Amino acid sequence: MEKDSFVLEGGRVIDPLNNIDNVMDVKISNGRIAAVALDLPPDDSLRISAKGFYVVPGLLDIHAHVDTFHSTPSSQVTGLDADAHMFRSGVTTTVDAGSSGWANFEDFKERCIDSSHVRILAFVNIARVGMVDGRSEQNAADLVPEKAAEIAGFFADVIVGIKSAHYWTKNPWDADHQPWTSVDMALEAAELCHKPVMIDFWPRPPERSYQDLLRRLRPGDIHTHVFAQQFPVLDSNGKPNSLLFEARERGIRFDLGHGAASFWFRNAVPALDHGFPPDSLGTDLHMANVNGPVISMLHTMSKYLSMGMPIEEVIARSTIIPARMIGHPELGSLSVGSEADVAVLRQSDGEFGFADCGGARMTGPAILECMMTVRSGKVVFDPRGLKLPDWTQAPASYWEIKR
Repeated sequence: MEKDSFVLEGGRVIDPLNNIDNVMDVKISNGRIAAVALDLPPDDSLRISAKGFYVVPGLLDIHAHVDTFHSTPSSQVTGLDADAHMFRSGVTTTVDAGSSGWANFEDFKERCIDSSHVRILAFVNIARVGMVDGRSEQNAADLVPEKAAEIAGFFADVIVGIKSAHYWTKNPWDADHQPWTSVDMALEAAELCHKPVMIDFWPRPPERSYQDLLRRLRPGDIHTHVFAQQFPVLDSNGKPNSLLFEARERGIRFDLGHGAASFWFRNAVPALDHGFPPDSLGTDLHMANVNGPVISMLHTMSKYLSMGMPIEEVIARSTIIPARMIGHPELGSLSVGSEADVAVLRQSDGEFGFADCGGARMTGPAILECMMTVRSGKVVFDPRGLKLPDWTQAPASYWEIKR
């Protein structure tokens, strides 16, 4: 058998970049996509049946927290281990959304990114130590554009942009805490390093309105948590606010950023029904929501599938679209010659309950499950043993009594 060579046979291949949606075979060889075609002829490659499943590019979660620093009471978030959580949901690339800042990013890289089998990219926080100590995000002296841009340039292979988050959501404005300090510093850093910002934002009109935020953002910049409770997503007629369409027309991107408190069916369902889906289905997955309401990338995708988004769009907004948003168009496809990151998914139809962040429930008709994950040509998750022979047909070495 050819080394590291196998064929995923007879699955419904959905590859939005290449406009593929058909029952096909996918050959993987030496870590790359070797062929995508109808009825590939037999060779020495292992054949793995994917009949009845979707075969899609490895999923890309544009918004998660995977810095496993030792959290303290002042930490803003507790990150999770990427390898332990992502592969089981078909995710081969995840983007840490500002857990670390410009002063501690290198430590995060050495502890987590460099040793991870999941591909980890990152937005660096405009605040000195990011979410490791939430007080840093509130301290104007810690918000240094030049430092953030410098570290983004030094680690340009993994840093995809600048993050602003959690800034001064309740306390009165004062000389040291002006309404737009964090957003403006992040935008300045992004200009210096030629990358997008991702903004986590709490409007406080009249000094800091949502409309003014959208006007500040540049084409390619990302507003996350778009369907959270604090945003005027819908107008008085229950339809998406014209501000959203105007911003999208200017090139502003909108990430779901589900999280523990940022996804409300009362905003998301009418928005989808009236033509305003999120660009990306980022989870904002971390230890405080992995047991609910987020649970996983696939659980989040299942919500949108059950809300009526076609599976082709669900896949696109979880692969090639977020890949482009972070400036990595080489990811998120099954193009021949590309690195072989693949997810094999099963859709179950029935009646399933889903929770949002406001304590409300939706019943939907479908849920997605990961049957196999391939990362750089290696099967890294195979809960049903699709790659393995039945034990009764196992090779002779299986039956040997070890002495």
